[in-house]
Amino acid sequence: MSLFKSIRIPRYLKNKFFITAVAFVVWLAFLDKTNLMYQYQFQSEVNKLEGQKEFFIKEIKQTKEEQQELLSSPEKLEKFAREKYYMKKDNEDLFIMAPAPQQ
Repeated sequence: MSLFKSIRIPRYLKNKFFITAVAFVVWLAFLDKTNLMYQYQFQSEVNKLEGQKEFFIKEIKQTKEEQQELLSSPEKLEKFAREKYYMKKDNEDLFIMAPAPQQ
């Protein structure tokens, strides 16, 4: 019994408001459905998606510029159709040259 009497507990640890506040912080930090770990994961997911958003905005802008360029000139549109979709005129033959397989 003398061991327990020699240990002095500070007053703030006996305070019910302090104990309640500590329990509340522990609950929010570790036990709640949206605890700190989930908040970190959600924030990292948001950051990743914002990065993808920036990438896709740049891609959309580039695609719109290419579209405007193609629609402004019939020669460029014809070149694009020939290169991408292998289109040809009625009196032409089309030969596709594939690179040799590497060994």
